[in-house]
Amino acid sequence: MKWQNPWYDAAKPHHTPEGFRNPEPDLRQPGDLQRWRKERKAQGLPLPPRQGYEAFTQQWWQQADLSGEQDCVWWLGHAAIMLRLDGRYGLIDPALSPRISPLRFYGPKRKTPVPLAINDLPSLDWVLISHNHYDHLDRPTINAILRRFPQVQFIVPLGLEPWFRRAGARHVVQLDWWQQTQRHGITFHAVPARHWSMRTLYDRNRSLWCGWTITTAKLNFWFSGDSGYSEKLLDIARRLGPFNLAALPIGAYAPKWFMQGQHMDPQQSVALHQAIGAPVTIPVHWGVFELADEALDEPPRELARALEAVNQSKMRFRPWIIGERASLNNINQE
Repeated sequence: MKWQNPWYDAAKPHHTPEGFRNPEPDLRQPGDLQRWRKERKAQGLPLPPRQGYEAFTQQWWQQADLSGEQDCVWWLGHAAIMLRLDGRYGLIDPALSPRISPLRFYGPKRKTPVPLAINDLPSLDWVLISHNHYDHLDRPTINAILRRFPQVQFIVPLGLEPWFRRAGARHVVQLDWWQQTQRHGITFHAVPARHWSMRTLYDRNRSLWCGWTITTAKLNFWFSGDSGYSEKLLDIARRLGPFNLAALPIGAYAPKWFMQGQHMDPQQSVALHQAIGAPVTIPVHWGVFELADEALDEPPRELARALEAVNQSKMRFRPWIIGERASLNNINQE
């Protein structure tokens, strides 16, 4: 019997009876995946960083510093973000395993160390997940969270609650685009993204993908999640902005002919950064896993070129070091 979407709402264009879809047209053609795999194998891509992996780690990695009590944001590498708000910790897309794969012995391997372990956290109040790809929804990390913090609140896109219940999570809220929930003075909005979902050969687009906004009295943060560029993303800023902090992807964009429908390149991220008012922006989705054809150290160089091309300040959209933190009070003053 064909699977039917139990959350289907005919009034919503991103819903289908069989799952979910992007409002934008699909840019991929049949055979594109095989073409990409053949071309990257023939060209030996991705290449290592210019100075090698060890030098890259020395330049772009540090242990996360949890000292102090001030409100802070940390970039934990790839798309993983941590926030401390009023002494409460939250995580976004924590993927802290050696591999991001259904198999422990095969699949994309971490090229830089994790900047912190779940056991390093003094507490954990909430976890946001943007979608079910393995580099964003990492089962070993979720298991570690549930062992240490069984009362943690998971906030996930529509269709992922059953996965978390099966994993043993006690507190799960799932949201559709533009829906919200509150916790301890924080408002979480699920917002659109141009992407897709798949965890097995049989569940493509059966759960939703999204970005998140996190709003308090002092913070209005947009985490875009994985997303290709779309003019529709500007609706997020119009409806929920202005933002004083954002996290936009700059990696896994090569080759552009294959990746552009699901991942922004640095030029598109810079255009989006400017269009939403140039808030302090954390470049994410780079520096840890080799998921596309560009080298690990190419995204920050390409970001610098993109900013120079439009005469945009590099200070508000500069590459962070994995494990780096910033005080939210300082962000609000920039």
